Amino acid sequence: MQRNELLPLDPQDLEDLLAIRDTGTLSAAAKARGVAISTVSRRIETLEASLGLQLVDRRTDGVRLTGAGLAIAEAASPIAEQMRRVERVAESLRQGSKTMPVRISATEFVISDVLAPALAQLWEMGADFPLHLQSQADVVSLAGRDADLAIRMVRPEGASLYARRLADIRLGLFASADYLAGREPAAIDLRAERLLIYDDSYGRLPELDWVTRHGLSDAVAMRTGSTRGLLAAALAGAGVALLPVPFAVRAGTLTEIPPPSALPSRQPWLIVHRDLRRIPAIRLAQRWVVKAFAGLP
Repeated sequence: MQRNELLPLDPQDLEDLLAIRDTGTLSAAAKARGVAISTVSRRIETLEASLGLQLVDRRTDGVRLTGAGLAIAEAASPIAEQMRRVERVAESLRQGSKTMPVRISATEFVISDVLAPALAQLWEMGADFPLHLQSQADVVSLAGRDADLAIRMVRPEGASLYARRLADIRLGLFASADYLAGREPAAIDLRAERLLIYDDSYGRLPELDWVTRHGLSDAVAMRTGSTRGLLAAALAGAGVALLPVPFAVRAGTLTEIPPPSALPSRQPWLIVHRDLRRIPAIRLAQRWVVKAFAGLP
């Protein structure tokens, strides 16, 4: 493949190459970049023509970077990061701030019931930067630098991502006094109840396998990706809800139902792009997140 001298390098094309490396597929890379798959494919073809190299091996079962593609991606990482830094500085200046925010992507529950209540601890630790808490479910946003840190319940794949396991979150089954109607919690047969559980919005979570393993699928009356939705339904007496224990206990009026066997705990992961993890503000934010999870009951 010969280089086309008429086609200059475009930083967007390099970003697309990095997204393919980080996510492993064209569709995931396109989603991370917020563009169509055809756009990513076209940009990669343009980049290959500019460099005179085959960067992506297109196969029937997907795509992967060639040796040349991996080498170019590694060389492009600092360039791409500097471009993102320029964009973030410009964003801060437009907002009238001289300090770049740290952006943390997490689920609704983590933001509202783990991070937000612990926010004062971050200032006590000496943070001098604004914080953006973004309610998102998609870990690949890190590949496109839509966030600096992400907290997810499933460990992600990707050589460019660093993942640290956080303190587990215990799960339990909870119902209101109205729903129980005087029945003893220990006498509840879950197969005869209305179960309110999570869907697979955040991946195949261990508790979903637990429900299947105990033959409770037919008892499921509602599935949702919203922890607040499950809590509201339980408080309204709609059924027995599977909830994070710290969240349910904070509500104050729900009764815990003994499960037929121990429920699996949630295993949250703190994820950061390897290019960012040593930046002082990011390091401080990581320590704060670890502390916030360690303080959960």
